[in-house]
Amino acid sequence: MEFYAYLLRCSDGSYYAGHTDDLDHRMAQHHTGELGGYAAKRKPVTLVWSEIFPSRYEAISAERQIKGWSRAKKEALIAGDWEQIARLGRNRQGK
Repeated sequence: MEFYAYLLRCSDGSYYAGHTDDLDHRMAQHHTGELGGYAAKRKPVTLVWSEIFPSRYEAISAERQIKGWSRAKKEALIAGDWEQIARLGRNRQGK
């Protein structure tokens, strides 16, 4: 079974990170507001990034890591700019 970590851009420009085992179904839930919570109050939402993981544990770990990232780092992830992600990670650690 595959699991996904994903990132949404909300209508107010904020980002929401989550995980699921069925990305299409989860996106439908986000679009209807069925899940409630943060993203439901900021509809419509747009899927801007997702990645497949072999286990739920890895998808949850990725979600938690992304939730702790700065806006700039999330935008680098969306752009696929791994050099910028590394740079931003070093800057945050004071290096």
